[in-house]
Amino acid sequence: MPKIGRNGQPKRSELPEPLKNSGKKAQDTFAKAYDSAMEEYDDEQRAHQVAYAALKHTHEKVGDAWREKEEYGPSDARSEEGGRDSSKPTAGGVDANASKEHLYRLAQELDVEGRSGMTKDELVEALEKESQRRGGRRRG
Repeated sequence: MPKIGRNGQPKRSELPEPLKNSGKKAQDTFAKAYDSAMEEYDDEQRAHQVAYAALKHTHEKVGDAWREKEEYGPSDARSEEGGRDSSKPTAGGVDANASKEHLYRLAQELDVEGRSGMTKDELVEALEKESQRRGGRRRG
């Protein structure tokens, strides 16, 4: 089902739950990438993968919503390698390429326990778990 309506706007009812809590730019990015991928591949699972890959270059998952990133670019080792066929793990929308300070600020905002003693990788993992807890499980 297309994610963009006749009015050119994302169909809110067709968006995954965390995107419903996100800004218009995140919704537009996901919906346009999804619809484009459906036209090209006619495969719903692949279209979701393409849409999330596009979203992860511009946005990061924080709790139960997607926020615009400070810098454009891949969010983790999997997206750096090209995503779909990569053997590397995904960070589930957390911008694992962000600075440790940035990740710490997000952990502070989400009240992640034990954050002050965590390494950068531990912060990424904790933020991913917190996002899953708040926004439901989603692969990608």
